[in-house]
Formats: sequence, structure tokens, C-alpha cells
Amino acid sequence: MVKLNRIYTKTGDDGSTGLVRGPRRPKYDLRVEAYGTVDEANAAIGMARLHSSAQPKVDRLLSRIQNDLFDVGSDLATPGPDAADDQYPSLRIRPVQTEALEKQIDQYNEALEPLNSFVLPGGSPLAAALHVARTVTRRAERITVELAAVEPDTNPEAVRYLNRLSDLLFVLSRMANGNGSKDVLWVPGNHGDLPKP
Repeated sequence: MVKLNRIYTKTGDDGSTGLVRGPRRPKYDLRVEAYGTVDEANAAIGMARLHSSAQPKVDRLLSRIQNDLFDVGSDLATPGPDAADDQYPSLRIRPVQTEALEKQIDQYNEALEPLNSFVLPGGSPLAAALHVARTVTRRAERITVELAAVEPDTNPEAVRYLNRLSDLLFVLSRMANGNGSKDVLWVPGNHGDLPKP
């Protein structure tokens, strides 16, 4: 007889979910919204990687970031401080991970064309996908900031990491557009190109 490994548990059918510790929470809880949106950002980066095969260094970087985002999600899913006698401390996003993003931002930003306008999401498929990932990351950051205001024991490094990640995704999107030479630029108030009805 074959034993099935079922993925569903039915424990969330009442609209609640379990965290790493503490009581179950409603699925609309702000903490669940925060780590759920981090998961969305991770999925968006996974979609962007479908277009990054021609850029192996960028693909490796995005892979590293996807792993980091699981750390962020685990961090956000673990409310409260660790007990002094915990044998296995909680997984927390660390300053060294944020600092690694800053180094990448500085490195890729050096080659970029100077900006004289806001950039519209688009250009190459990789750039467009990175812009989607950037905007989802910004949403994750906003929700995490709100969570930290309600639950002050939220790790502030999670906010810093998400903030820096959205900056890096913007820089990488410009790199994917020929270091900015093929960016789609905003032209304020330009309605001359609208098709006639």
C-alpha cells in the first residue's frame, strides 16, 4: 500500500495559521501579511530569473537574495525575543546580509548612466520583471514597517534589508537596460502620443 504524503493539513480551514512560536493568528494578521508579502517578492524574483540566464552573475545574486528572503520570512514568522535558554536561537536576518546588498548596489550603480528623469518600469524583459519584484518588495517593506509600529519587537534589520533590496532591484533593472541607456523615461504631462479614439 502506498502511503500518501499530503500537503494539506486542514488546520487553517478556520482562517488561522501557526507561527514559529506563540498562539495561532488569523490569516489577515499583519505579521502574516508581512511574511506573506515577502514570499510574493521572492516569487517575483523567481519570475525575473527566467530572464537572467544571459547574466550569470546577476542570476547567482538573485538566487542568493531568494535564500535571504526565506530568512526574512522566517524572522517575521517568529514573534518575540528568544529565551535565554533556547537551544536553537531563532533565524534572524543579520546586518551582514544588508551590507552585502549595499556592496552590490555600489558596484552595479557605478556603471549606470546618470538619471535625469524618473524611470518607467519596462525596457528589457529582465528589467521589467525586476521592476515588478522591486514594487512587491516595497510593499513588503511598508507592511513590515507597520508591523514594527504595532509589535516593536520586530527585527529592525528586516526593514533595512527590504529597503536596501528594493534599491538593488532598481539598480539591477537599469543594468538590464544597457546600464540605463535603454531605460524608459517618464515624460511629465506628455499626452501627444495617445492614440486617437
